[in-house]
Amino acid sequence: MRQRPLIVKILLFPFMLIYGLVVFVRNFLFGVGLLKQTVFDIPLISVGNITVGGTGKTPHVEYLVAELRKSYSVAVLSRGYKRKTSGFVCVRNDSEVEDVGDEPLQIKQKFADVAVAVDERRRRGIKRLMTNYPGLDVVILDDAFQHRYVKPGLSILLVDYNRPLSKDQLLPVGRLREPARAKQRASIVIVTKSPYALKPIDRRIVMKELDLYPFQSLYFTTYSYGTLTRVFSPHELHKSEEELKKSKPNILMVTGIATPRYFKKYLRGISTNITTLSFPDHHRFTRKDIRRIIATFNNIEGENKIIITTEKDAVRLRKFEKETMDINRSFYYVSVEVLFAGDEGERFNNKITRYVGKNKRNHLIYQE
Repeated sequence: MRQRPLIVKILLFPFMLIYGLVVFVRNFLFGVGLLKQTVFDIPLISVGNITVGGTGKTPHVEYLVAELRKSYSVAVLSRGYKRKTSGFVCVRNDSEVEDVGDEPLQIKQKFADVAVAVDERRRRGIKRLMTNYPGLDVVILDDAFQHRYVKPGLSILLVDYNRPLSKDQLLPVGRLREPARAKQRASIVIVTKSPYALKPIDRRIVMKELDLYPFQSLYFTTYSYGTLTRVFSPHELHKSEEELKKSKPNILMVTGIATPRYFKKYLRGISTNITTLSFPDHHRFTRKDIRRIIATFNNIEGENKIIITTEKDAVRLRKFEKETMDINRSFYYVSVEVLFAGDEGERFNNKITRYVGKNKRNHLIYQE
């Protein structure tokens, strides 16, 4: 994470104090019950963070969906970040990114049989899902750690291994949405983007830094990158990582995500010849951007070249199939999967399935 210059931090410090006061008052009001939380008689699993930027929410939501759909009827509810619509919207396979957001659409296209919806008002969204899907067993709330008007049965907090909470500060000086002590609201803490072979001493350092309560469970995850798939022809033959490593192509990396350095680190394992085009997180690509991508790709020397983007970016790029006709057979994305350290995946799976199994709904909604 790029550090702000000291002078900028000093100038922003008064605004951090104001922001911190607002957060403190809000949490205090929830703590004493003046702001009410709604409790639903259906298993609710919240996935979120207390930092701005990518901690891997979507891959972890997808992991939960993949595991729970084996035995239960699952729905995902998101606010649909940066969508142009408002209110409750059910996500379809052919929905537009502008209508539902890129991450909900990605989840729906990956799990066609799972109900996915967006609503900026989570209480209303949960009620609509329960009405529309009478056999629903569990709702996964995407990016809902700060949304305290709904009380989840399991709250999962994601923390980036490379961005310790204790070394960060509140917005706008740092990247914390809430003070680090807010982690005590989590049932489960997952340290994401951990080294693939995490040493025991490094694990102990993180555990000491987090200083969790006995009732909180701690897990470590890393990323596994999948086969390269064509952005505009996802059902055609894919490229394997081994094929690419042998050919060592020139790669144009196109990203619109919060922390592209992890993706670039993975691509360096394929080829050291990488040209990068980085856009802001959740960037809404335009025709001008597409022309820039095409021009950059065409300026790369040689015939052995390829464009690689992320799965989330691919969702936003697909509407430009006509504009990319000349290069779309060289345009690929890489999917991301979550891997738990050691046998932690089995323990995590047992914990969430046990929670859902014990708390299946009776269609009752009440105020706590």
